[in-house]
Amino acid sequence: MTERSKRKRCAIYTRKSTEDGLEQDFNSLDAQREACAAYILSQASEGWEAVSELYDDGGWSGGTMDRPALAQLLADVKAGKVDIIVVYKVDRLTRALADFAKIVEILDDNDASFVSVTQSFNTTTSMGRLTLNVLLSFAQFEREVTGERIRDKVAASKKKGMWMGGGVPYGYDVTERQLLINEAEAKTIRHVFERYAELKSVPQLVEELAADDIRTRTRVFRSGQITGGIHFKTGTLTHLLQNPIYVGKVRHKEKIYDGAHQPIISNDLFERVQSTFSENRRDNALGKKSRNPSLLTGFVADPDSKPMTPAHAKKGSKRYRYYVTRTDPGDKSPKWRLPAGEIERLVIDTIARHLATCSCLGTDDAREVEAQINLDRQTSIDLPAMSITEQRELLLNCKTHVAINTGTIEIKFTPPNQDQLVKLSIKAKMVSRGSEVRLAIAPDDGPIKREPDPVLLRLIAHAFAAQDVLVWGISSPMVNHYKQRHLQQLVRLSFMAPDIISAIVDGTQPPDLTGRKIMRINKIPLDWAGQRKMFGFPSA
Repeated sequence: MTERSKRKRCAIYTRKSTEDGLEQDFNSLDAQREACAAYILSQASEGWEAVSELYDDGGWSGGTMDRPALAQLLADVKAGKVDIIVVYKVDRLTRALADFAKIVEILDDNDASFVSVTQSFNTTTSMGRLTLNVLLSFAQFEREVTGERIRDKVAASKKKGMWMGGGVPYGYDVTERQLLINEAEAKTIRHVFERYAELKSVPQLVEELAADDIRTRTRVFRSGQITGGIHFKTGTLTHLLQNPIYVGKVRHKEKIYDGAHQPIISNDLFERVQSTFSENRRDNALGKKSRNPSLLTGFVADPDSKPMTPAHAKKGSKRYRYYVTRTDPGDKSPKWRLPAGEIERLVIDTIARHLATCSCLGTDDAREVEAQINLDRQTSIDLPAMSITEQRELLLNCKTHVAINTGTIEIKFTPPNQDQLVKLSIKAKMVSRGSEVRLAIAPDDGPIKREPDPVLLRLIAHAFAAQDVLVWGISSPMVNHYKQRHLQQLVRLSFMAPDIISAIVDGTQPPDLTGRKIMRINKIPLDWAGQRKMFGFPSA
């Protein structure tokens, strides 16, 4: 028989949901530990002995496994340092059936077990397991009922204007559970609100307060930990300026009630500040404060439903804009990358065409929209004659959402003065260009003109320059630096059908016709019909 089978290393786990009374010399955790230690001592003949490590979770709810001492205990079980977990009652270990199943699985995988010193049952039998599940069910029920009762009490108290605890707001002190104005801090609160109403900018106000060395309140906890006493940050200041506590009110979720405490600032000043916040949010949403606003920021998501954010790259003096998947650092999942011009034009023109022809609009309204967006439905839809800000306002008012899928682009929006959601689907095709995966909009899905592919345009230009060199003997600075073999590859493209070359210049070629694809084709047919078939053009 091994030494491990003789000795049973027992870890005592204790827990209390609140911190009330933990400062006492002999508290609830001590009582639980003493009872468990006595039980271990009674089993000394079986080789039980308590480990010296203390596993105490004071002030932690049994409704979650996110507890520091429990996490350490389970880690020690996995490391083979603990054979038996001893608790006063099962609900000290957990009050949730699902969490208990996870704990039991960990114990079984590591040949460990647990014991409740005040509840005698044998979990090796079906009746014992039933008893355990019943106990845990009642423990979970008790936790949920207690939570509901506390939430109802908080809601009812706040409805009466009572302050129900938590961090004491800057500008107030607490005496007998009542908020009383701290005159020194209240002076700072009034200054902060008045200055924001003038500056209309939180970052500027943060800098001004830091220059005046105005700091947050210093808080000292029972444990001796000290927080605060630092300069105001943007998030802290924003929360302060939007807190209705300073006009004598209390917030409970989405509702605001008259409070039992005295206000620090006037309702008029508070409303002016909130109005400024609303205007700033609107301006930010419309891109008014951005140097280079992008039309679809906040409206477009990739095939994995991840938001896409604007990005750009510069080559020489030209700037190329894209929308790329926004991912967290370390996320290795594929990133989608779309050319901004095509997707923006498609979205704004599709919505504009729908609004201009929508039967829900009156005749005058339809004419007004059509004049605004400069539609020409006889040929193709030009870019709307609106600024980026006006276009974003249109998308924002229509509650627009653009979903990129592998085969389609889904555009959802609600026309003004309507409740019905409009869903439109445009065919699209994923195209590999080098190491990128890009979305090409199918030209047969409406008169949406795409930007010509700069790579294809450059290849066509170089092809005719190569023809001048190889066929006509005319020197061309554009291709003189190329070797003979590359010139021979390029010159093939100058003999493509005129309609193929025109389509490339106009940007109406098939979406998957790329420069990479053309240059990798070893033999291009001389007959134009064969070329159209190879490159995906419809038969003439």
